[in-house]
Amino acid sequence: MDSLRIATRKSPLALWQSEHVAARLRAAHPGLEVVLVPMSTRGDEQLDRSLAAIGGKGLFLKELELAMQRGEADCAVHSLKDVPMQLEPGFELPAVLERADPADAFVSNAFDGIAALPHGAVVGTSSLRRQAQLRARRPDLQLRDLRGNVNTRLAKLDAGEYDAIVLACAGLERLGLDARIRDRLAPPDWLPAPAQAVVAVETRVGDARTRERMAVLEHVPTRVRIEAERALNLALHGSCHVPVAAYAELDGERLRLRAWVGSASDGSGVSAQGEGDATQSQALGRAVAADLLAQGAGRFLD
Repeated sequence: MDSLRIATRKSPLALWQSEHVAARLRAAHPGLEVVLVPMSTRGDEQLDRSLAAIGGKGLFLKELELAMQRGEADCAVHSLKDVPMQLEPGFELPAVLERADPADAFVSNAFDGIAALPHGAVVGTSSLRRQAQLRARRPDLQLRDLRGNVNTRLAKLDAGEYDAIVLACAGLERLGLDARIRDRLAPPDWLPAPAQAVVAVETRVGDARTRERMAVLEHVPTRVRIEAERALNLALHGSCHVPVAAYAELDGERLRLRAWVGSASDGSGVSAQGEGDATQSQALGRAVAADLLAQGAGRFLD
């Protein structure tokens, strides 16, 4: 029987995303056996330190890429916001799926939103971008790191370690936990991470057979949008070390990109936006990045 092996992290969300891709592929290619190859990554194992401190989001990819190089898997499925702006040589992203809800989720058992939190409330998030946007609105809050999979983070909230936590809406919705969302932190007032809520498939360059199979998953409007967001991030040398927020919207042939860069320590920041032809998405990303840098964004990126 013809088969395809998908390397995936073992977290419930990663497994959901990989099974979603597998189901789409089975439906599109009758007779194709699609199997998951669950793996543990350093990013999943080292939960006692921030991602920035242990080397960045690329830690979620390395083991999956090695599995492809060793011939143990044909592709890997990722949350695109965790994928470095530049892939390791020999790999490519032949398919990005349609974007889900890009907003962040305010989750609390006692409070309806950021404004409702009492003075000095404890909020959990490991994202410097989220910390910076929280600081910009509520400098009085105590922000504490929060690592682990979605269920682990919710359990820490339920145990009383935090008054509220901030997660991605898409992750909660994919796991059937959308009832936990108390407030959506959404554009244009609150911007997500570049490519947030987008699932992508990574393959080896030159693996034409796997690439061909992935074509049914590609969502062109999403590709256009995330290319602008990721080009902006690349031009800013963005990673999980720096708080970069970006969101692109497609209206016919026109593409608009909003972006913000700020400080996780005091909430100060600079914002920029631009509009251009959808066929020039990467150029738009670089132009908005240049605007941010001209306003002094470099001081937040060093």
